[in-house]
Amino acid sequence: MATIKDVAREAGVSVATVSRVFNESGPVSEDTRRRIREVATRLQYTPHAGARSLITSKTSTIGVLLPDLYGEFFSEVIRGMDQTAQRHGYHLLVSGSHDAKDEIEAALVAMRGRVDGVIAMSPHLDPPALIANVPPSLPVVLLNCPVDGDDYDALTIENRSGAYAMVRHLADLGHRAIAIIGGAEGNYDASERLAGYRDAMRDLGLERRAEWEVPGDFTEASGYRAIAPLLALADRPAAIFAANDAMAIGALSALREAGLRVPDDIAVAGFDDIPLARYMSPPLSSVHVAIAELGARGVETLLHAIDSKNTHTRAHQRLPTALVIRRSCGARAEVERPPPA
Repeated sequence: MATIKDVAREAGVSVATVSRVFNESGPVSEDTRRRIREVATRLQYTPHAGARSLITSKTSTIGVLLPDLYGEFFSEVIRGMDQTAQRHGYHLLVSGSHDAKDEIEAALVAMRGRVDGVIAMSPHLDPPALIANVPPSLPVVLLNCPVDGDDYDALTIENRSGAYAMVRHLADLGHRAIAIIGGAEGNYDASERLAGYRDAMRDLGLERRAEWEVPGDFTEASGYRAIAPLLALADRPAAIFAANDAMAIGALSALREAGLRVPDDIAVAGFDDIPLARYMSPPLSSVHVAIAELGARGVETLLHAIDSKNTHTRAHQRLPTALVIRRSCGARAEVERPPPA
């Protein structure tokens, strides 16, 4: 494998000159720059990333901490991040924390010195954990986390208004008894979507029963399990709003096995509008979230912080949602409703 000394010797320049060319750290004439790159290509020389980062104090790597790596939601988030990062010459170092605080802290410690900034998505990520494990100079962007104050950049989804809009739509279709399959306990998105459901039920004058609020954990299996207790009720609901599409898909499977037709016997709606939602049978109504854009904007926000050396004014951004109405909720026509102004 060719070394920087080999390139310098073949190009007739000093090692320092070759280093300046690849690190873009000093003046080099255009002719010399071109000659060095031609020699490097011929010798198949690649700068050592570790050595380069020591010189430039830049790794060109972004750390990403997610609660899980399974499912279409997270794959879409990563897709948006990766495409945006690559356009700017960065790569991702991804870790799944599974919402365990000790794993979160271990991942943050492991990324220290290896990344130029961190994007973290975890409902259990709290400021004390960040302060203890992240240098103050390292830029951090939080996704879908409860954030108070201006210590960190943050992006969240309009969970509450999105859930409210879907419940209102179900009510407009004539459904009065509306159940919810909730997300994981202690999860920020889950609590906001449950609050939106409760707000809508109250404002619309609909009866809200404790047995119509079935717990889930954002997995297909929990959506599947939630159907049995609902169907066992003497006054079972006419519609089910699942706090994410994965649970809605599990619910559709359980309802089909129970011999019920969706939406003729019971309506179903979800949240996130993952790519698979439109291909379900029947196609799944959902609260649309621009999932890939969430990841892309997270990277763009972090790169801005990196470029400003973390001296910028922190911003809290909210991504709007929109209803995507398909046959699973009982609507006659499929339509996408834009987010509220």
